[in-house]
Amino acid sequence: MANDRTVGHRFMAPAEITATSFENYRTKLRRAHVVLDPAERAETIKHDADQLAFAQGLEVVEDPGLLAEIAGLVEWPVALMGPIEDRFLELPPEVLQTSMKEHQKFLSVREPATGRIVKWITVANKEAADGGAVILAGNAKVLAARLSDALFFWENDLRTVEREGLEGMAKPLETVTFHSKLGSQADRVARIEALARSLAPAVGAKPDLAAEAARLCKADLASEMVYEFPELQGTMGKYYAQKAGHGDGVPEACEEHYSPLGPSDDVPSGAVATAVALADKLDMLAGFWAIDEKPTGSKDPFALRRAALGIIRILEAHATRLDLRRAFNDATALFAGQQYEKLSRGSDDSRMSVVSGFGLTFSDDDEHHRALVGLEELLRNAKGAMLFWSDIQHLTGREPYQAYREFGSDRLKQHLRAEGIRHDVVEACFRLPGQDDLTLLVARVRALQAFLNTEDGDALLAGYKRAANILAAEERKDTEKYGVEIAFEAPPDTKFADSDPEKALFKALDAAEETLDPALKSEDFPAAMAALAALRAPVDGFFEHVTVNSDNEILRRNRLCLLNRIRVLTQNVADLSALEG
Repeated sequence: MANDRTVGHRFMAPAEITATSFENYRTKLRRAHVVLDPAERAETIKHDADQLAFAQGLEVVEDPGLLAEIAGLVEWPVALMGPIEDRFLELPPEVLQTSMKEHQKFLSVREPATGRIVKWITVANKEAADGGAVILAGNAKVLAARLSDALFFWENDLRTVEREGLEGMAKPLETVTFHSKLGSQADRVARIEALARSLAPAVGAKPDLAAEAARLCKADLASEMVYEFPELQGTMGKYYAQKAGHGDGVPEACEEHYSPLGPSDDVPSGAVATAVALADKLDMLAGFWAIDEKPTGSKDPFALRRAALGIIRILEAHATRLDLRRAFNDATALFAGQQYEKLSRGSDDSRMSVVSGFGLTFSDDDEHHRALVGLEELLRNAKGAMLFWSDIQHLTGREPYQAYREFGSDRLKQHLRAEGIRHDVVEACFRLPGQDDLTLLVARVRALQAFLNTEDGDALLAGYKRAANILAAEERKDTEKYGVEIAFEAPPDTKFADSDPEKALFKALDAAEETLDPALKSEDFPAAMAALAALRAPVDGFFEHVTVNSDNEILRRNRLCLLNRIRVLTQNVADLSALEG
C-alpha cells in the first residue's frame, strides 16, 4: 500500500522516514545513507574507483555494463581496492577480468603501460569502521578460490597444448555437433579451412597461413577455460596459439575471426584474420541457406544478420574485391560435397537423400541410377571440393546465392543508411546484373547518390521517368493494337530527326555513350555520372519542343526508339526505375 513513509539504509540508518514531497524524500534518504538516483550511484562509484586507482598509478578497466549492475546492487556505494595474489598474475588479463566480473562483480584495475590486471575494486554497501579491512579480506579469500579454478583450467589447457598442439586440443570437436544438419564443429572447421585458403589471395594473405589459422580457430572451444567462460572464445585461442608457437597472424586470427560482433565493433585488422573471418561468416550463411534455416521476422537464432553485416563491413573496411556469388557458391559446394561424401558408402536411398535435399527429382529408375553413378564419379574426381557444387547446381537448375541475394541487399541498405544513402539508390544499383563485388557496388551507390543530390541529377531522373512512362504506355498500346508484344528497341535513325532539339539529343546520347563506356570499364563512377549530367539539357529541350506521338508513324516510332536509347544508356549505370523520386 502506498504511503508517505519509508526507511533509510538498513544498517546505517534503519529508522522510519516521513516524506512531504519528492525533493524532501530524496534529501531525507541521502541523510539516511541512501542515494536514490542509480545514475548518481554509478557516477560516485566510477569517480571513487578512478581516484583509488590513480593514487597508485593504475587505471580502472572501463565496463559500463558492470558499473550499472553494481550501482543497482548498493544504496550507499563505498569503493575498496585490493591486490591480486602474485600466483594469479600469470593468467591472461581477460581471464582475470572475466572471472572477477562474472563471479564477484569486481572492477578490474590494470597497469597502463603493460595492460596487466594487478588489483580489483569491490563496492561495499556501507562505510566500515575499520576502513573496509574485513570486507577486503573476505572478498580476497573468495576471489582466491575463484582464481584458483581459473589457474587450474589455464594450466591444464597449456599442458594439452604442449603435449598435443592446438590441433590435438581441437580433436574433441569431431564429436561436438554444430547443427544436426550441418555436421560437427570439426566438419565446419574443415569447410572454413578450405574457404579461407581460397579467399586468401583476395585479402592479401598467404593461403597456407590462412588455412593454418582456420584449422586452429575453433580449437579453444574444446578447452577447459572456454567451457567455464564461453565469452572468452577466440581470446583464449590467441593465447593458446601463441603458446603453441604459431605466428604470422595466426594467433590474431584465432581471436579476431569472430569480429565484428556488432555495428560498432572493430573488424579484423590482419590479412590472415580477415580471410578466416570471411570464411567463417560465409560458411554460416551458405550452410543455413542450404538447409533452409533463414531468419524470419525478428527471429534470427543463428545470428545470420550479424554474419551478413560482418561480411559487408569487412569488405568495405579493407576495400576488398571479392566475387560474393562465387564465394557463396563455393561455401555451399563444400557443404554439399562434405554431406555427400559422408553418405557415399551407404545404401542408394541414403546416398540420394542428400541429392534430393537439393531439389533433384528423377523420372525413372534408369535416370536415378545414371545420376547416382555420375555424382559418385564427380565426388571421386573432385574429392568433395568446390567444383562438386557447380555440377549439383547444373542438375538442379538453380543457384543458392540467388536465394541469399535479397537478404544481403537488405543488410547493405541498413548498413549504408547511417551514411544517409537512400535504400532505393542501393536497389537501383543492385538490380544491375553481376553486382556481386560489394566494394565496386558501394562505390557505384555512393556516386549515384551524390549525382542525384545535384540539380542535374534530379532533372535527369525526371526526364528518365517521363521517357520510361511514355515508352511503357506506347508499348502497351501497340501490343494491344497488333496482338503481339511490341518493344521500341530498334536503333533510332538520325535522318528522321526533323528539329534541332531532336538532333541535339542524338548528338548528346552519342557523346555520353563515348564517355560512359570507358568510364564504367575503368570503374570511374563520378565520370560516368558526369556523362549522364550532360544529358540533362538535351533531354529537357527534347520534351519541351518535340511531340513524341507524331501523326507520322515513322517519326513516332523513331522518337520512341530514341527514348528507349535514353533508358538503355542510363541503365548501364543503374536501374533508375527503382528510384522513388
